[in-house]
Amino acid sequence: MIPVEWMPPLMFGGLILFMLIGFPVAFSLMGAGLFFSGIAISQGFFDAVFLQAIPQRIFGSVLANDLLLAIPFFTFMGAILERCGLAEEMLDSMGQLFGRIRGGLGYSVIIVGFVLGAITGTVAAQVIAMAMISLPVMMRYGYNMRYATGVLAASGTITQLVPPSLVLIVLADQLKTQNGSADVGSMYLGAWGPSLLQIGLFALYTFFLSRFRPDYLPPAPENELTLKGWALWKKCLMGIIPSAVLIFLVLGTIMTGIATPTESGAMGAMGALALAWLRRASIPNLRGLIQQAYQNTMRITAMVVFILIGSTCFSVVFQGVDGGQWVETLFSHLPGGWIGFLIVVNLFVFFLAFFLDFFEIAFIVVPMLAPVAVKLLSPVLLDSMNGNPQAAASAALVWFGVMLCVNMQTSFMHPPFGFALFYLRGVAPKEVKSSDIYWGALPWVGLQLIMVVVVMAFPALVTTLLDKPAVVVQSQEFNFTGVEEIKPATSSNKIVDEDAPVVFQLDKQSR
Repeated sequence: MIPVEWMPPLMFGGLILFMLIGFPVAFSLMGAGLFFSGIAISQGFFDAVFLQAIPQRIFGSVLANDLLLAIPFFTFMGAILERCGLAEEMLDSMGQLFGRIRGGLGYSVIIVGFVLGAITGTVAAQVIAMAMISLPVMMRYGYNMRYATGVLAASGTITQLVPPSLVLIVLADQLKTQNGSADVGSMYLGAWGPSLLQIGLFALYTFFLSRFRPDYLPPAPENELTLKGWALWKKCLMGIIPSAVLIFLVLGTIMTGIATPTESGAMGAMGALALAWLRRASIPNLRGLIQQAYQNTMRITAMVVFILIGSTCFSVVFQGVDGGQWVETLFSHLPGGWIGFLIVVNLFVFFLAFFLDFFEIAFIVVPMLAPVAVKLLSPVLLDSMNGNPQAAASAALVWFGVMLCVNMQTSFMHPPFGFALFYLRGVAPKEVKSSDIYWGALPWVGLQLIMVVVVMAFPALVTTLLDKPAVVVQSQEFNFTGVEEIKPATSSNKIVDEDAPVVFQLDKQSR
């Protein structure tokens, strides 16, 4: 007889074993869930009827989830913008604008990475496009190879945090509890502060490196700076204005309440198609580009759906063996209270990111940690949310989700498994050593971890832009039983708020 307390850790161990054997994550989740469901039924932890919840949740929470429709729209938009020439034009114009100062190409890569992150939402598109354009130029100018590869990889991963990030959409879907939930609009609002601060941190690192090691980041030669004056500003605006229009179509419509995330994703996809058509002269095969974008969108969407189905099988069985209670007990009694909880969770996610993609972490780990996060983090934000418990619970989930999003950026930068490093290795010239790519990523991973600590220490960085509903004041009731005396229904030792509304209640028996 296996004690029920052993089942949750055994399920995690079985999941790791399935993945080490070599099964894809989606099928490892399904296999582990169904395998341990057989053990749970044989041990009498739940009946076979309990497994009916799996198809109900798949059709109710996955296939009928309107929010997840935003993923193919944003993926399609990113696939179109990847090859329409917008990144090339922006990098060229920004390189001309900042080329005269030391580290100018680094600043231009950081800025363009931020802007492209706000309109594409895909890491692969940014890293590949910027590396193919900027890395040969950096090598020609004599930039330090480790800095050049590091800034290109890190600027590509910014898109994970900058709205309309796919990670934020997935986290908003998974961060739902009985006490509160994180919607996509709140996640986008909460991510702006950390994303802007991270851009500033990257630029500050570039600035100090250019002062202490000026030979690492030389200015561009004068003969390379061919544009000046209005011609230079015109070329910059030709890249900025279409980007600003797309950013408004995607983000502006969500934040102003004009459209839902799915509708804004559809508008962004149409805007990307319109931009590709306007730039058709610079695109050799527009029809082939659109066809390839459809194929990439179908591939990524199918991957997400299969991981969701697998995580549903695993999570239903996990809850059936009291896994939720096990996780809450495990993390609620850590030393240090909410600070200890955040430290342990961020270290746990950081090391998981060595082996798992952000989709897998979001679908497996986040739903289990969300109830504990609400329980421990809501009291921290209660005063800043005007004492409203429900608003504090939702804000706690947004804070927790954005913090995890900052942390999961590192999953693309971990040597030697980071996908951004693989993308960079695939398009970098042969003279670029793999050791330079891996060593060059380490300082930027350190900067991303500093951002995790900053977001942990200063929750206002995330919650400042969130709605703060006023506290609902309980009204006072007065009972009139006659004209002789008026007695409040409250006890004599209760402090009466004079500004609260007064509700009069007449006693019908006094007539």
